Amino acid sequence: MELSLRDECHRQITYLRLSITDRCNLRCFYCSPVQDLIKLPHADILRYEELLHLSRLSLRLGFNKIRVTGGEPLIRLGVENFLASLIQLPDSPEICLTTNGVLLAEKAAGLWQSGLRRLNISLDSLQRQRFARITGSDLLSRVWEGIQTVQALGFSPIKINCVVLRGLNDDEILDFARLSLEYPWHIRFIEFMPIGQLSRWRQDYYVSADDMRLQLLQLGQLEEIPSEANAGPAQRFRYPGAPGEIGLISPLSHHFCHLCNRLRLTADGRLRPCLLGDAEIDLKAPLRAGADDDTLQELIRQAVRIKPVQHHMDRDFLTPCRRSMTSIGG
Repeated sequence: MELSLRDECHRQITYLRLSITDRCNLRCFYCSPVQDLIKLPHADILRYEELLHLSRLSLRLGFNKIRVTGGEPLIRLGVENFLASLIQLPDSPEICLTTNGVLLAEKAAGLWQSGLRRLNISLDSLQRQRFARITGSDLLSRVWEGIQTVQALGFSPIKINCVVLRGLNDDEILDFARLSLEYPWHIRFIEFMPIGQLSRWRQDYYVSADDMRLQLLQLGQLEEIPSEANAGPAQRFRYPGAPGEIGLISPLSHHFCHLCNRLRLTADGRLRPCLLGDAEIDLKAPLRAGADDDTLQELIRQAVRIKPVQHHMDRDFLTPCRRSMTSIGG
């Protein structure tokens, strides 16, 4: 295993986000394009054995964390066995899953048996009608049942991700924050980003992390939690005595590009050095053409070499990224 895979800015790249499908069972306001999304033909989506092979090569290069995403990863058949195979890879990688929670209650036992313990769950409203408006489906009760199920099973950490949208859910910030007073969950508030050529982005929906923090202070003082090495982009806080914590993720107002340690592999096998840029390295074509491991690993190194210093969305709110979030992987 290579001890260090560093980019041109000397950032150590250790984290792979692995999209296993572009399908989703919700149509979230901030994620799906305005027009109907064209789905990939099944033949264009990487097979599990291909995903495992590329994951194994990444681990040999020094990656140590893999997050499985979609679309919605739990709609893909066999995801539990795939996760078990990932967890059993050499070098004991940290394996996480991001889900919208709709199928979580029914899948929770199988996910636990696979060895998975770390979950991120997207939840953008605690109000039924508003949840339906944001996601396109009246399924809040199913998501909440899933969260309670994984809590009872012992999954940890459980991170609840809320994209804050002015005029849609920004008045629920304190309601979400109160969950950290009751549960040992990480409640994370995320700035809305303009991703996708046909996204619903408008600047008046945007709420900065600074504005979120001002609201959070209405509930009490926030104690800063020191971030561990490679812990991720969130500024972490806790209310005194709370079992859970608060996170603020600010890709636009206080970008964390200098700390970014990740690459993203799309479901159709393209490796992206930056979420907010369109540069990609095709791994699927050479993989299916029979490229050897050295060739594939050199392509991964190439993606690291072209990782940009930073994105520039905070400068003008233009959209350099044409793909929608569902086709990139959350």
